[in-house]
Amino acid sequence: MRKTYPLRPEGKNPDRVLDAVKHDIRKYMKRERRRDLPEGATFWDFDCRFGADKDSAQTANPAELIGLLDVLAKAGGEQCYVELLAKPGVRQPRPAGQEVIGDAGASPAPSDSDA
Repeated sequence: MRKTYPLRPEGKNPDRVLDAVKHDIRKYMKRERRRDLPEGATFWDFDCRFGADKDSAQTANPAELIGLLDVLAKAGGEQCYVELLAKPGVRQPRPAGQEVIGDAGASPAPSDSDA
């Protein structure tokens, strides 16, 4: 998807327009993730570019796209350019011996019988 969205069209509430743009981006990503994966791929990844226009668009992380859109809208941007291109990705196995980040090393919560 390569698209330029107007953020401040005449006669429309800018907040509703911003919500519609976010919805359109999320809908596109969800639709692309439903497609069948090619042989050997484990997930759909996205190449993403975002900017005020096509010439000033910078490479962005798809997870940060909505935040970048919010920043541009709060700065008073008149339009935004979004480029999302789906590509197959392959997950790499975690190296042996590497710890999982989270509560794997946390001690269990004390129970009433321990008191």
